[in-house]
Amino acid sequence: MTPRLLLVEDDAISRGFLAAALEALPVQVDSVATCAEALALPARFDLWLIDANLPDGDGAGLLRRLRARWPDTQAVAHTADPSPSLREDLLRAGFVDVLVKPMTAAWLQQRMCGLLGAGPARADHTPDVTTPAAQDWDEDSALKALGGNAAHVALLRQLFLDELPAARARCLDAFDSGDDAALRAALHKLRASCGFVGASRLADVVGRWHDAPRSPTLRETFVLATDALQRG
Repeated sequence: MTPRLLLVEDDAISRGFLAAALEALPVQVDSVATCAEALALPARFDLWLIDANLPDGDGAGLLRRLRARWPDTQAVAHTADPSPSLREDLLRAGFVDVLVKPMTAAWLQQRMCGLLGAGPARADHTPDVTTPAAQDWDEDSALKALGGNAAHVALLRQLFLDELPAARARCLDAFDSGDDAALRAALHKLRASCGFVGASRLADVVGRWHDAPRSPTLRETFVLATDALQRG
């Protein structure tokens, strides 16, 4: 029987990447964006893959509530925050592993195979990529992240560009209002998406601005980087 996995991830780009990588194992993936949606599902799953930070709660809190109903289900957390302290907190909360985004499809599949007992991932046909990568895109890293599937790269990249104006507005609004916590939260989410689609220049800027949220220079660098991507 094909293992069934619950993926809880509110970012559309990250959710699309994770689901595509997992379904190649093969695994049946049910994807939701919030704690409320996860708790509303009556089904039993073989594994829960839960984002550490969600719009209506956090991964540790969601895990406690899910475990009250299904105490034996394995759970893995995923996050764009690589800090050892967060990893320790999540492991203490009951997660068996903590995955840091962005990651490659092959690395994710390897970790999940050990937990689910799934077979090796199906090989994807890789269409030829004839358009040279722009300076702002790292084609090689995007293809590597998605197991060489150029069609998946194109789909996720378009979704990323569709979502980018709203993500940019959240970052700039938080900076202009002096809300460092909100700015770091928005940048945290954006950093994982950049990694999955190969937006290498923007990923570098986002990482540096996350570490220095009051920098007006990095704000302007962020604007220039997003402008370049939106112009294509």
